[in-house]
Amino acid sequence: MPQVIVTRSIHAPIDLVFDTVADIRNFSKVQPQIVRCEFLTDVHVGVGTRFRETRLMHGKEATTELEVTEYVPNDRVRLVADSHGTVWDTVFTVAEESGHTTLTMTMDARSYKLVSKLLNLLIMGMVKKAVEQDLDRVKEYCESNCSEAGDSPSHV
Repeated sequence: MPQVIVTRSIHAPIDLVFDTVADIRNFSKVQPQIVRCEFLTDVHVGVGTRFRETRLMHGKEATTELEVTEYVPNDRVRLVADSHGTVWDTVFTVAEESGHTTLTMTMDARSYKLVSKLLNLLIMGMVKKAVEQDLDRVKEYCESNCSEAGDSPSHV
């Protein structure tokens, strides 16, 4: 499956945006389709964090185990999952630019089973739409929290 790359310009401080996507406890508050998150390690933030995330997808629960394999505060976080014949490699990056934070999510799906390769080609549009919705929710959450705190985009 080709890469899925989605970018959002968010009028909120870089640390708020990063903490929202890099800590599953925060990210799951923003994403209503995440119904459960269970840590598999004593580490809850940063490299080595492993967790099981359960999402509602088309009315059914789907559970995936993810691991944080890269974590650079206020720069990037990488999450990797091996699920149903595909390695899902997702990187969130943040950057301060002209009074806002740019959030980019890059997702690679590397299939190692034929059925997964074919299925991933069929679902690519759905995956991109879901990623766009995830980032829209992060944007709304961060901008709302920034406004409530009395911050303005000029303070970013």
